[in-house]
This record gives sequence, C-alpha cells and structure tokens, in this order.
Amino acid sequence: MKETNPGADPIGQNLIKLISNVCFSVFVFSVLIFTVIAITYQPPDPWLESAPALTKLFTQTENATFKIDDTVAKTGEDLQTEIARAVSPTADIKPITEEVIEKEEVEVSNMTLKSSGCEDLEVVNCSDPRVLITVEKFNLRLFKSIVFLDYQTPVNGSKQDECDVSWRFRNKKEKSWRKYRDFRRFKFAIGENCSYKIVHAGGWHSGINARRMRTRVNSTRSGGNNPRAAPLVRDDEINDTIPSLGSETNFRKGKYLYYSRGGDYCKGMNHYMWSFLCGLGEAMYLNRTFVMDLSICLAGNYNPDGKDQEGKDFRFYFDFEHLKEEASIVEEGEFLRGWKKWDRSHKKKVPVKKVVTHKMTPMQLRKDKSTVIWRQFDGQEPENYWYRVCEGQAAKYIQRPWYALWKSKRLMNIVTDISGRMDWDFDAVHVIRGEKAQNKVLWPHLDADTSPDALVAKLQGMIQPWRNLYIATNEPFYNYFDKLRSHFKVHLLDDYKELWGNTSDWYNETMLLNSGRPVEFDGYMRVAVDTEVLYRGKTRVETFYNLTSDCKDGINTC
Repeated sequence: MKETNPGADPIGQNLIKLISNVCFSVFVFSVLIFTVIAITYQPPDPWLESAPALTKLFTQTENATFKIDDTVAKTGEDLQTEIARAVSPTADIKPITEEVIEKEEVEVSNMTLKSSGCEDLEVVNCSDPRVLITVEKFNLRLFKSIVFLDYQTPVNGSKQDECDVSWRFRNKKEKSWRKYRDFRRFKFAIGENCSYKIVHAGGWHSGINARRMRTRVNSTRSGGNNPRAAPLVRDDEINDTIPSLGSETNFRKGKYLYYSRGGDYCKGMNHYMWSFLCGLGEAMYLNRTFVMDLSICLAGNYNPDGKDQEGKDFRFYFDFEHLKEEASIVEEGEFLRGWKKWDRSHKKKVPVKKVVTHKMTPMQLRKDKSTVIWRQFDGQEPENYWYRVCEGQAAKYIQRPWYALWKSKRLMNIVTDISGRMDWDFDAVHVIRGEKAQNKVLWPHLDADTSPDALVAKLQGMIQPWRNLYIATNEPFYNYFDKLRSHFKVHLLDDYKELWGNTSDWYNETMLLNSGRPVEFDGYMRVAVDTEVLYRGKTRVETFYNLTSDCKDGINTC
C-alpha cells in the first residue's frame, strides 16, 4: 500500500485559496468600477452638452435625419436650474402663506363685532381686512400651483355682496421670477360668528373694477387712415425701451463688441439664439458692451407662405427688459449714431479693431484696448456664422448666458391668460404631426399613432375623464381633435384668438413697438405659447415616448 504525502494536501489547498482570493478580488474590483461609472455617468442633456454637440444640434441642415424639433421653443427660463440664475431680484418679497395669513388674522382680531347680530354686514365692506383674508385663504386652498406675492385692497363689485380683488403671483412651474397679475370677482355671505365666506368666485380677470389702469399713448399710425382709432395702450410693467448712450463722452468711455450681420440671418430661431448667445458670451468674456441689432429675420418655416420675413423686432419674441438687466448691451442704431457723431466732431477717430475671421479667438482679443472690436462675417457659409467664434478652444472660455434670454413678457402674458382661464387645473398633450407624420420612411407609425381614434384610445388611459385638456400641436386642421371632445374639455391655441386679436393688449403693445403698424401673430409665437402652456400641465403627455413607438429623430435613432 502506497503512503500518501502529508505535505501535498496543504499545498493544493493553499493554491485553491490563492486562486479563489484572486478571483474574488477581481470581482470586487469590477463591481467597484461599475458602481463608480453608474454613479458618475450622466446621459447627455441637449442643453448641457459640449459646444460641438450643441452646434450640430442647432445648425443641422433641413435634409438631415436628425432635425431639431421646431414644435418646441425653449429659452433660458425653460432650461435646467444649473444654467439659470438661482437668485431672484425679488427674493425679498415674501409670498402669502398660511403663516402670513395667521399673523394677519391676529392683527385684525380686535375688529371682531361685539354685537349679537350681523345686521351691519348686510352690505359687504370690501375695505374690511377680513374680506381680503377670506380671499387669501380661498386662493391658497384652490390654486396649489401658484405663489401669491401681494394683494391690492379689494374694491366694490357690481352688487352689494360682491368685491373685486387684484393680486400678483408667479407660477411654481416657471423657472423665471416674473410676476403676473389677476383680478377676480367674489360673492360673499355671512358665516358663523359674523365672519365672511365666499359663495361664488368669478373666473380669470372677472374683477374688472380692480384692474390696474394702463397708460394710453397717442401714437400716429402709419398712413393715417383711421383717425378715430383708440389710442394705444402700454403696459407700464414692461420696460423694453431702447437705452440711450447719453453724451459723446459716455460713448467714448465705453468698450464695445460689434458683430456685423452674417450667414445666420434668416436661419431658424434656434440657430439665431445659438449664435446670438455666442456673441453676447464673448462680450461678457471681454468685459465689453454688446452691440445688438434688434431687427430679426424670421425663417420661412414659421410662416404660412414659407417665405423668410425680415424686419421682425427682437422684442416681439424675447424679454428685452430682462436682457438689459442681465447684460451690457446697446442697440445698433444708437451705437452707430454715437460713433458717427464722435468721428464728425473730433479729429481723433474712434479706435477700431477689425476682425475679419472667426479664427481670431476671444482669448487673443482679451487685452485689446480699442474702443470698438468689430467682427465682420463676410465669408461664405458656414464660415460666416457667428457661432463659429465660440468653437474650438474658445468653447472652454465662452459661456453662453442662457439665463439672459427669456421669452417676451407679452407672450408670457398670453400663456398666463390661457392657463388662468383653465384655473391652472389642466393636463396637456403634445401632438406632433406635420412633416413628420407625412414622412413614412423616418416615422412609419406616427401618422396612425396620432390619428383621432388612436388619440382617444391612448389618452383615455392617461387622462381622467372630463379634465381640461390642452393640446399643443402643429396640426393645422382645427377639427382634427373633435373626437376627444366626447371625453375631455379640449382646449386649443386657436380657442384664444382674442388674446392677440385687434382688441387685445398684445395687439396694442406690439403696435407701439412697430411704429403703429399691426404685428402678425406668427408661427414662432404660436410655438412659444404652446410650449409654455404645455409645460404648465399637471399631467404632460408627449408624442414620442407616450403616443408612438417611433423615434423622435427618425427610424433607428432611439
């Protein structure tokens, strides 16, 4: 019988243990690496990607498969809070909360009636602080998505038991800190202990006696064909007047960055914003005032006839007042007048640095002392695009100030009006059709998936019956969504045409900007309003990811 070697077993066992330990260490290390990657990886956000990726996104050609969605209009207030300014200039305004109302009640507690009856309250005293407290409680309970900022003292309504009340507010879903105004009519009755209670509340803007008076402007209209026309009305809360350079000395003390018109003119609005913010970002980097052309050419895809429209005013689409607060800018006409005036009256001309290529980087211009740095874009496309300045190494230094570019307050007033008429209690669906629904090669199922019958079947499983349903869409046929009206309270943008009609505030105010000439409510304005109302819906349904299996950017791109 053979004797076993007693040393063989420990060696084999040690070898097995060693291999096991190595394998376990490799496994633990792999798990650790995977965990770190999972924690630190973030999927690409189209608003936070690198400059080259965003350049591709914003400037794709019309025939590209990856075509930017022109059914959504995003500006600075729609972007993530990492990009937007975190501190509001109105941060010192304390909103009306339950705690604030409780303090108000304590302050007026000594005004409680001591008489046994409530005969004195047969006629509601609208100036009684308890009336306002009752309205504040009612609004706070009813409108959960609204931040109430301040109230005006209630005034008499049309009857003895009615009061009209005005307040300013902001929507919790809006990332900007802009304030809006509502005024409603309330009907009161007497409750327990002679307290007030609201028995009926009017709808949006029903309290007309509490409406703030607006400034009337006598403007001579172009052509003078309507001598009986009412004077135009200006919203005093919107200050988009063009700032003046002041004296010649003030002009000469300034430092300016001037971009001449380039190939970006008449391109899509996303292309325009991408290029404009490049120029504004360079001006901030160079610590210079940006010379700004307020005249915009609206691309044909936003116009029914498909033709580009020149002569549009920047202020039709964007918040010029907010831009003035966030950046140092001067209007081009004002700048050129100041420049010519100086050169005519002085032997020593204004020092100018002309830059004829985008390859001259902002970093190379950082120490330039010239009064005017004049970038000229006279080459061929795409070399003459403004955004080329911010490519390459410059992308590391130039930050596009998205926080400075908001939608026009006048357009946002329309958004607020539409939302307010639905009492801020609505759901929204974004139905994309148009060219994409017609293109069966890239979007084979979109047309069928957004047909009236398909929409009824799908939305019934997503939206509660008889809810207010706002439909943001590029479908031109108004009656296309009629089948949904048997299940929901359907709202479309065209249901609110009077908000930009010839008797509206928007119509009058934009005429003032346009030298008394009427302004068309164009395709981009429609998209901007649709987008913002969509974002305010309590439940939001998107075409891609919710209604169709097709990919947003075409087949095989999900």
